Amino acid sequence: MQLGFVSAILADQSLEQVLAFAADEGFSCVELMCWPPGRADRRYAGVTHLDVTNFTDEAAASVQDLLRIHRVNISALGYYPNPLDPDPAHRAHVCDHLINVIRAAAKLGVGVVNTFIGRDPAGTVNANFDLVKQVWPRVLDEAREAGVRLGIEHCPMLFSENEWPGGKNVAISPALWRRLFDTFPDAPLGLNFDPSHLIWQFIDCGRAVREFGSRIVHVHAKDERIDSARLYDVGVLGLGWHVPKLPGLGDVKWGEFFAALTDVGYTGPVCIEVEDRAYEGSLAERQRALRQSRKFLEQFIG
Repeated sequence: MQLGFVSAILADQSLEQVLAFAADEGFSCVELMCWPPGRADRRYAGVTHLDVTNFTDEAAASVQDLLRIHRVNISALGYYPNPLDPDPAHRAHVCDHLINVIRAAAKLGVGVVNTFIGRDPAGTVNANFDLVKQVWPRVLDEAREAGVRLGIEHCPMLFSENEWPGGKNVAISPALWRRLFDTFPDAPLGLNFDPSHLIWQFIDCGRAVREFGSRIVHVHAKDERIDSARLYDVGVLGLGWHVPKLPGLGDVKWGEFFAALTDVGYTGPVCIEVEDRAYEGSLAERQRALRQSRKFLEQFIG
């Protein structure tokens, strides 16, 4: 396995600064964020370390030069919008940009693009799968043509009353992953596996890895701490009773998780995703979060 990090936490750094930091700190790879340039509509969104809107062969060569200089690889390109947004025009805009990300990955020789399936929060699961069948074929055809696999992350995207009760991502659990893969059995579609999203759904991470090991194309390393006092107050149907933490500071059983990854023969990237508010006060704190996470995870990766 290769240890890296998700570049979103270094949003105020240039691509070259991100790669230099990765090299100096001993990281093998980075997942680069590829949002359209502009204002973010939520935390960790809107980060553009690679602008793919007009990504030429010359731009790709320039990025590859930086990778060679710093001896760091790109684990994946990342873009995490809602491709099933209720607004058809926004859906089309999102999918157009996702296709640009896929094409940029192909130019760079990067084999994975990470994203969300999306969801209309007001729709049922069945209604959303009908929408999946309408929206996703052209994206999957583009990925197949480019030789790129799509890593679907399984965060429910449920953080506020505005997203209640469905969240903004339908592919959140084993039953729904099975349904997704059955819907597109031959598509270049896999999982960007993050154990933190299963902790607060009370889903067995190790069992999920063992069932879907052949589908895992990328891994995020993020922890999740369940606040038992808040959970007591609001119950599982409430909000705010689980919080993202650095690896080792939450409730993920990391030994069991990595045991499962090795059992299924996973040898790909493991990228730290920092979303811990306790480490967001400054660039130095965010960099420290990556260092601290690296030191913790090296006991499992070596």
